Amino acid sequence: MATREILILSLDALSHVPIKELDSAGWDIQTVTNAADAKVLIGKGNFFIGLIQFTDPHEFALETIEEVILANKSMEWLALIPTTCLQSPEVCRFIMDNFYDFHTLPVDSMRLQVTLGHAYGKTALKSRFVTPYKNIGGYQMIGTSPVMQELYQHMRKMQSSDSPILITGESGTGKELAAQAIHFHSARNTLPFVAVNCGAMPTNLIQSELFGHEKGSFTGAFQRKIGRIEAAAGGTVFLDEIGDLPLELQVNLLRFLQEKTIERIGSNRTMPIDVRVIAATNINLENAVREGRFREDLYYRLNVLRLRMPPLRERESDIELLAQTFLEEFCRHERREVKRFSKKAFRAMYNHHWPGNVRELINRVKRAAVMSESRLITPADLGLDKPVTTRNMLSLDKARERAELEAIQNSLQLNMNNVSEAARQLGVSRVTLYRLINKFQINM
Repeated sequence: MATREILILSLDALSHVPIKELDSAGWDIQTVTNAADAKVLIGKGNFFIGLIQFTDPHEFALETIEEVILANKSMEWLALIPTTCLQSPEVCRFIMDNFYDFHTLPVDSMRLQVTLGHAYGKTALKSRFVTPYKNIGGYQMIGTSPVMQELYQHMRKMQSSDSPILITGESGTGKELAAQAIHFHSARNTLPFVAVNCGAMPTNLIQSELFGHEKGSFTGAFQRKIGRIEAAAGGTVFLDEIGDLPLELQVNLLRFLQEKTIERIGSNRTMPIDVRVIAATNINLENAVREGRFREDLYYRLNVLRLRMPPLRERESDIELLAQTFLEEFCRHERREVKRFSKKAFRAMYNHHWPGNVRELINRVKRAAVMSESRLITPADLGLDKPVTTRNMLSLDKARERAELEAIQNSLQLNMNNVSEAARQLGVSRVTLYRLINKFQINM
C-alpha cells in the first residue's frame, strides 16, 4: 500500500490520537501542537487530509483553527472532540461548515481509520478533476468556448496597438473586464487605467468630469479639478456607455481624439495628453448615428478597432465553468461551506436564456450559495425552477447550423486559421469551407 500523508494538529496537552495504530496502517504522520507550525507544514507538504484534536471550546479560538483549514482549501479535515463540545451550538455549526467528519472521545481506532481512508480517497479523487485556474480562459477572463478563443485572439492583436477600440455587447457581458485586460497586457500597463461611466454622471457635470476645471470657473468650483482624461495620462481611459454621451459633449470628445489635447473648464491653456481611448456601448451606435443621436464623425474616430463581447447564450459550453468558478470564489470569500450544483441545476442553467448575461449568472450563483439549505444547489435555489418552453426549441436546420459553426471554429482554432488543414480535417474542400466561413461570418 502506498504511503498516505496525514497532518495531525493536537491543541491539547494530552493527545488522544492513536499514533501507533495509524503508523502500522501505513500512514505517514506529521504532528504539530500549534496553528503556526501547522500552516508552515501545509505550505511545504502535499497533504490530502488533516486531523484536529481539541477538547474545550472555551479555551481556543475557532478563528485560529479556521485559518489552518483555509491554508489549503482542497484538504479534508476530521475533528477529534469530547462529546461535551457538541453541547455548544457554535462548535456544532463550525464542525458542519469546515470538517469532513468528526469523532468523539474515547477514540475507536478502527472506525477512525475507515473515516480517514474515506476522506483521503475523496480528496485524491477531487484532485484529479479540479480544473486548474490557468486553463479556464485567457486575460483573467473565464471561458474556453470557440467564441471566447476568437475573442482572445482579437485582444492579442489589439493590445500592441494604440488605436481607439470600440467594445460592443449586451449589458453584463464583461466589456470593462475586456478593456482592463487589453490595458494590462499593453505597453501602458504600468500607467493608469481610468474608467468613466458616461451614462451615470449628471449632464451638467460630465464635461468637468472628463476635462477638469479651474478654481472659480463656475459656481461651486472651489478648487482646481483634474479631469478623468488627464488623470489617465500615459495610460488608458475607458469610456463606458459612450452612446449615452450628450450630443453637445460629443463635440469636445471628438476634438480631443483629433488633436490629442484638452482644455480645463475656465482655462485657455491647451494641454497635450497622451492616452489610449477604449469606448464601450450596449446600444447599436449605427442606428444612433442614423437617428441623429450620435455624431457620425465621432463614431468613425472611436470605431477604429472593434471588439464584440459575445452574450452568454452564444457560449453555452462555458456556463458550467463560469458557474462553478463563481461559486467556489464566493464560498471562499464568504467563508461558507463549499456547495456544488445538482445535475438539474446545470440543466436549468443551460436552458435559461440569460438576458443579463454573466452578471446575471454571478447574481444567481451568489443567491443560491446563500439561500440553499443543502450542499446541492437546485434550480429553485437559482430561481430557475419555472418550466422553460422556448430556450432549446431549435429546428433541425438551426441545430445543424450551430453544430457546423462550432465544428468549423474549433477546427480553424486547432489549425491556427490554416484553411487547407482545417478543410482536410473536416473532410470538405477548401471552396466549401470558404463558403461556410462567409456564410457564418467567421472572423479570421
